[in-house]
Amino acid sequence: MLASIRLDWIIMVETPTRILITDFVWPSTAPEREVLTAGLGDGVEVVEAPDGSEETLAALAVDCDGIMTCFAQVTPAVVRAAERCRVISRYGVGVDNIAVDLATELGIPVTYVPDYCVDEVSDHVMALLLTWNRQVGFYDGMAKAGRWEGTPSPHPLTRLRGQTIGILGFGRIGRAVAGKARAFGLAALAYDPYLPSGAELPDGVTAASMDDLLAASDYVTVHTPLNDQTRGLIGESAFQRMKPSAYLINCARGAIVDEPALCDALRSGQIAGAGLDVMESASPPADHPLFGMDNVIVTPHVAFLSQQSVLELEVRTARATVDVLQGRMPEFLVNPAVLPRSRVTLG
Repeated sequence: MLASIRLDWIIMVETPTRILITDFVWPSTAPEREVLTAGLGDGVEVVEAPDGSEETLAALAVDCDGIMTCFAQVTPAVVRAAERCRVISRYGVGVDNIAVDLATELGIPVTYVPDYCVDEVSDHVMALLLTWNRQVGFYDGMAKAGRWEGTPSPHPLTRLRGQTIGILGFGRIGRAVAGKARAFGLAALAYDPYLPSGAELPDGVTAASMDDLLAASDYVTVHTPLNDQTRGLIGESAFQRMKPSAYLINCARGAIVDEPALCDALRSGQIAGAGLDVMESASPPADHPLFGMDNVIVTPHVAFLSQQSVLELEVRTARATVDVLQGRMPEFLVNPAVLPRSRVTLG
């Protein structure tokens, strides 16, 4: 009996809690490691994947107790390989890069941080809007070329106050955008199929159908999740409804916008311009047709970034991982349907 107990103890010591970090875009994972060590003990082992390929992640996931992922695809193959995994934690808001349905079926809770970068993303939307409205990029080029005589911009300058912003998706970020836009004197229209009928909206915000919003808005900003219903939501028919002077902003998910249709709409003058922080591909080629257009502003998926937001994201994702592994309900659980079959009892 003693030998048996001793053997169990040795096995436990030789099998430390192992956390796989699939990818990250910040300088180091020191904040996560600090939280994980404080919560799970000095024996916790953190493994940083050398690349985000399915083959690599599936191999590393085999003996991991938890997976923390940013942009890498945690595919069905990766989830199935993670036979010991008891939690998958997303660094961020959307979970379209995780096979959530399969994780639920296999009893793996999935966590996320849906409220960490509301200020940053809404600020970025306004930055893209103002850059276009005031033609900052064009006039920066003119000034640096020594042309100070007031050359007219390709897109005429118009007073922002009194124009209309249409907000597709009225969650945390959509509401923050509305407040900031209202401060600049913009009227705001909001469309969200999940808004309850008769829901109270902030002052100056009017609920509208998607068609009415597209037709009336001078700026259309996208804040929906990416799923089967929203993939390609902004495509040819949407662009046909928009004003020729309208400007599209997407700081949500690239695949919500049909990129070939956007290219056509911009070339034909169906809409005036676009500001994009996300693309269909996480690493689009340098010769992507949108990049050669003067009426397109592109930033490399940085709307969520600030020193404060990144630190918060690292710490809260690690805390959620610790919570689940210790049997506590995480702050935000993506898949509550997992609870009856969860690999760990959450209280």
